[in-house]
Amino acid sequence: MKVAREFTFDAAHYIVDDKGSPCEELHGHTYTLSVVVEGPVKKDGMVVDFRDIKKIVNEKVMSQLDHKDLNKVMENPTAENIAQWIFEKLKPHMNVVSVRVWEGSGKWAEAP
Repeated sequence: MKVAREFTFDAAHYIVDDKGSPCEELHGHTYTLSVVVEGPVKKDGMVVDFRDIKKIVNEKVMSQLDHKDLNKVMENPTAENIAQWIFEKLKPHMNVVSVRVWEGSGKWAEAP
């Protein structure tokens, strides 16, 4: 079974080598993050406690991304690279099967 928890964070970034685009300039977004975890339903009726997902995501991801300049965290913080970065940070700590990052409204990238 799959379960998911959503988060939001605010951050700034610019896209490297996006010649002529306004996205080449530093700007900000409110991002939405969905973390999907998979596993069997245990005796307690849960795959994983949503509080455990929140704790891990806050420690491993939000502490490094929320209200930060993402270009100081990763080389080229496109939505695709942010999603992959988050997935790699969470994989050792939970059975995450995908993360989806919305950059504002209507635009998203999903890893893996």
